[in-house]
Amino acid sequence: MEIVRTAAEMSVRSRALRGEGQVVALVPTMGALHDGHLSLIRIASELADFTVASVFVNPTQFGPSEDFDRYPRDLSKDGALAESAGCDLLFAPDAAEIYPPHYATVVHVQRMSQKLCGALRPGHFDGVATVVAKLFNIVRPSIAVFGQKDGQQLAIIERMTADLNLGVVVVRAPTVREPDGLAMSSRNAYLTKEERAQAPALFRALEHGRSLYEAGERDALKVAEAVKGMVERESSASVQYVAAVDSETLEDVTVLRPGAMIALAAVLGSTRLIDNVVLS
Repeated sequence: MEIVRTAAEMSVRSRALRGEGQVVALVPTMGALHDGHLSLIRIASELADFTVASVFVNPTQFGPSEDFDRYPRDLSKDGALAESAGCDLLFAPDAAEIYPPHYATVVHVQRMSQKLCGALRPGHFDGVATVVAKLFNIVRPSIAVFGQKDGQQLAIIERMTADLNLGVVVVRAPTVREPDGLAMSSRNAYLTKEERAQAPALFRALEHGRSLYEAGERDALKVAEAVKGMVERESSASVQYVAAVDSETLEDVTVLRPGAMIALAAVLGSTRLIDNVVLS
């Protein structure tokens, strides 16, 4: 597996691949790879001739009091895992490659970036949209694969890609979970043993919300309140929000229909966890 560290080299490599007629897929990550990331790489490998995974802990999507400095980093381990899943090239730039001196451009997706997690993490999705736009322009993939676990991020990237005519097919991949239902996340490593035992309550609560919908409940507020109440009863987590929104537009819904997403964010100990389910 190749490892490329500069944007210029990555652009040259991608241009050559496209010149050969190969379909390139990109899986953007911040490293600390787990089985969830590897599932995205496997999907990309099935859909494309050549798979690139990026590893970049993006400073612009972290707030001043967030965990940028302690975010787990192990490029050697990430490279071995990515290769085992079928990755052909690892793009691992440093911050100066992505944000050179005097860098001044930000991509902002209106409305969608200011809801849900965006209301609690000002500027976060500007950082996400900007770095993904830059990765798309550097790697020039035909396909990019993202996980449904980050449902708001996924919807924002889809909107940005369409609005800016970036020509990338964004593939939604299902959330990968631990055996007890906890959505896989690099930040799960922050949980203490006691917190880890409580964390699956988030998914159980979302599944309870789904079961209410499947039993005929259509009132979005009632379902959201039931989800929030279950999280609070079954864990010590502090719920930041439970919301029902359209999974593509992120607009609030009052009546649940197929395509609605029940999303939540909660803090357990010092760890912020997010999860969602999309109703069918």
